[in-house]
Amino acid sequence: MERDRVFALKYALNRGFQIHPDAFEILKAVPSTALEKVIKGMVRENSRQRRFQITSDDLESYLGLKDDGDNAVESDLAVVSDPTGHTTTAAGVDGYGALFRSRYDKLVRIVSERPEARQLKPISGAANQAKEGGEVSVGGLVQYKEAERGRAKLGIEDPSGVLSAPAYGGDLQEAVGGLLQDQFVMAKLGYGPSGMLVKDIIQPDIPARTPRRSRSEAYAILISDLHVGSKYFMENEFREFVSWLSKPDTVARRTRFLLICGDVVDGVGIYKDQDRELVLQTVEEQLGRLDEILGNVPERIRIVISPGNHDPGRRALPQPAIPEKYCPGLWGRKNVVMVGNPAVVSLNGVHVLMFHGQSIDDIVKVTPGLSYDKPADVMRCLLRARHVSPIYGGTPIAPELEDWMVIEDIPDLFHVGHVHRWAVDRYKGTLLVNSGAWQRQTPFQTSVGITPNPGIATMINLKTFEMSYKDYS
Repeated sequence: MERDRVFALKYALNRGFQIHPDAFEILKAVPSTALEKVIKGMVRENSRQRRFQITSDDLESYLGLKDDGDNAVESDLAVVSDPTGHTTTAAGVDGYGALFRSRYDKLVRIVSERPEARQLKPISGAANQAKEGGEVSVGGLVQYKEAERGRAKLGIEDPSGVLSAPAYGGDLQEAVGGLLQDQFVMAKLGYGPSGMLVKDIIQPDIPARTPRRSRSEAYAILISDLHVGSKYFMENEFREFVSWLSKPDTVARRTRFLLICGDVVDGVGIYKDQDRELVLQTVEEQLGRLDEILGNVPERIRIVISPGNHDPGRRALPQPAIPEKYCPGLWGRKNVVMVGNPAVVSLNGVHVLMFHGQSIDDIVKVTPGLSYDKPADVMRCLLRARHVSPIYGGTPIAPELEDWMVIEDIPDLFHVGHVHRWAVDRYKGTLLVNSGAWQRQTPFQTSVGITPNPGIATMINLKTFEMSYKDYS
């Protein structure tokens, strides 16, 4: 045993204390750096009661591991929103027309509750109304934007027509530059000597708010991008993490949810010569290995799995859950819930938006100042746009009759993966977590200068919203 551990245990024994074997098993899981404090605390407490044995009950009470009576840890899981089983794809231009009309209608409903949206007018009559009344507000999807060399121009479209107007002033030009193609925006317009001009830009955004919280101190652990089947998958480290979930650790004992946000396997045929980097050559083998590993997760922990771009099934957004035919074992587990991408789940009343994050690629390419190294900045953009994948033409988007990517439910926690960079931040009361990956740096990542920080399990106390993590890298 480590020197600190031996010293701490001798401290109790030298004071006439006995340590019950069950208690000793619990103490083995306490970090050596914290063990001295725990032992001294137990000696002090039990000495006052003239009790000279340290039992497992004593330790569980002292460490806050006992889950009984009013302090029982809840594990209520509900799926709030999931495209699985609800996708209705239309064909061609008509299908995409229906998709963008659904996007427009949903976002108009969202912004209609805001005071500045009460005077929203159709674009078709905006010019005449602005000319007569001075100002008019319109709302639509961004058709194009220009923001360079000291000038900016914005083109937006609603069902009644298309409008194009310049924007003057540094703040407005910066606002135009920060918009995402095809996102919804409100614009306040005026009329100048040369015609219509933009006087203000308002995004749908989320309001500042206090997040919903669990009544008990239950923990949710957030991970993504396992890439099981890849020779770069950190299998030993991931097995160590799964093993820890069964340890008598305070957080492990209070963990009730494990959320895995896409790319659970490396897949097959995703990129050229991928087979050279695989140790498991079929998705069935890869998902079977994942099923075997997750079988060691305690049954008290509810596991939620959503797909990513490497997983089998539909690649276009929205993605239904990974089909059962590829992983009957996972679908058959009582503590596993398979959902689509994106999806919203409720954990003891805390709403979590799970989105794998494919659209980060699109946004980083066209938005100055954003990068893969700071995924939380991109996540803020998505919340401001109230849409997880607004840009059409990059990430594949299916021509659904309903736009499942609109962020209708304001999340308390926004969980994203995809870029293999761990990051945690907060925005207007919403906790942002990009949970990184469990795959070491690949040759492709090396060639393009992407340095992942894998092997991190993010732990969220759903009552206090405090974040902690375990790093297995």
